[in-house]
Amino acid sequence: MLLKLCRQHLRPYLGAVAALIALQLLQTIASLFLPTLNADIIDHGVILGDIDHIWRRGSVMLAVSLAQVICAVIAVYFGTRVAMSFGRDLRLALFDAVQGFSAREVSHFGAPTLITRTTNDVQQVQMLVLMACTIMVSAPLMLIVGVFMALREDVPLSGLLLVVIPVLSVTLALVLRCLAPHFRVMQDRIDAINEMVRAQIIGLRVVRAFVRERREMERFGKANEQLYDTQVVTGKIIAFAFPLVGLIINVSSAAVIWFGGRRIDGGGMQIGALTAFLTYLMFILTSIMISTLVATMIPRAIVAARRIDEVLTTGTSVTEPAQPVSITSLNGGAGPRGEITFENVGFHYPGADEPVLSGLNFTARPGTVTAIIGATGAGKSTLLSLMPRLFDPTAGRVLFDGVDLRYLATAELGTQLGLVPQQAFLFSGTIASNLRYGLREATEEQMWAALRIAQGADFIAELPERLQAPVAQGGTTLSGGQRQRLAIARAIIRRPRVLLFDDSFSALDAVTDARLRAALRAVDATIIMVAQRVATIQEADEILVLEHGRIVGQGTHSELLATNATYQEIVASQEAQS
Repeated sequence: MLLKLCRQHLRPYLGAVAALIALQLLQTIASLFLPTLNADIIDHGVILGDIDHIWRRGSVMLAVSLAQVICAVIAVYFGTRVAMSFGRDLRLALFDAVQGFSAREVSHFGAPTLITRTTNDVQQVQMLVLMACTIMVSAPLMLIVGVFMALREDVPLSGLLLVVIPVLSVTLALVLRCLAPHFRVMQDRIDAINEMVRAQIIGLRVVRAFVRERREMERFGKANEQLYDTQVVTGKIIAFAFPLVGLIINVSSAAVIWFGGRRIDGGGMQIGALTAFLTYLMFILTSIMISTLVATMIPRAIVAARRIDEVLTTGTSVTEPAQPVSITSLNGGAGPRGEITFENVGFHYPGADEPVLSGLNFTARPGTVTAIIGATGAGKSTLLSLMPRLFDPTAGRVLFDGVDLRYLATAELGTQLGLVPQQAFLFSGTIASNLRYGLREATEEQMWAALRIAQGADFIAELPERLQAPVAQGGTTLSGGQRQRLAIARAIIRRPRVLLFDDSFSALDAVTDARLRAALRAVDATIIMVAQRVATIQEADEILVLEHGRIVGQGTHSELLATNATYQEIVASQEAQS
């Protein structure tokens, strides 16, 4: 998975990667050429007392060192740009993939893990790419060229490399094998931390209202302790690995000095050659140590890459048609009218034992109000979610002006639907920016017109900043009723052909509710509303009574009150409460 991600998202930067490798190669050759020059200075300058030779070779060493520094700086620049661009593109790809998910895929993954995968997981892979571009590229080059230069200095002494390199490689393999499962657990526990923090921030008022701060701290403390324990274990493994590598390097250096001294004593090599060989050995072992440093990041990056790839390769259950029907071609080219028809529609959540909806048949006509009522869990919100294609039905079909929704482009369909969800979520910004979420180029006149219909113009006009008044994320600075009215205005500002209200009047008082329903009558649209209060829907042109995902009653308020037992129970229970 890691290689797959790198191949896909590094392809646009192959030129920069090629330049990076070339610069790293030049830097490595320059670095490894310096010990040879140093050995020559010792053998032919210092020992023989040739000052001119020392100056000549010393000047060459300075020039080579300068070239090395220049190559290193430019290589780090290219490496950093490639790694940062890779991370940017990967985050964008994840965000784009999640935006294309239907509600089914979002609920399958869950918001906390999607946040972790877009942030922390991408960071793990990005850091590995950064280390690979700035450090890891030079390590194998240094190893290969270092071995060649060491053999060039003294072949018999190079036999030590046949022992040292395998020992370090085996050590590295054991470290990686120990780290991999712990990194997998670590990412899952980061998900758990994110989930708790998100829930506690959103539900802060509830936590304080029930004085549950201590319990929430204990829950978070337990999850935090579990993450800490995993991090300590991985830290111990890494901490053990580096001294072990250092021990191997030091023992190798001592062995080179020991055997090299014996060869000098026997006339097999010169002092300068031993010095150069020792330096090359340090280069070789340092390259392996650098590889060890980067390799400790690989298991976590592999886990992160697998989690990222899982999101990127998950297809949405709501797919675009191969040859979509144009909205403008509907009704013989007259354009959309907004008639919604359910034909034997059913819906079954994956893994559920029973369907949520079964055998739904009804038609919501333009200019009429169709209301849906039923007990909690009857399937009302799921029914409403089928119209904007948050889900696709698993049985039957939903028609828009006689055309199956699955044959219409989702973007075009979205322009004809205005949805007000059960939770009136507002984005951080201003009142104007939230209203323009429904219509990007909305004028102030259009915004005030939508607010007047939604019964929100009065309280907006009283604010000092009016349309520019700030709105906190989620609309937490506003009351529930104010949030609902702004969400309704946002839905109707572009005057869609169909308006969908999912219990969107629940926070309104009776007077505001009545005024809003009266104002909506003047809007030329098909209105479908889910409601809990009978008072909200009793003037609807048609009321659907849902029970266990089936329509058990259909008609006007007076007809259902006279003939439908389920509706009678709902009305009686609400009258008793009032």
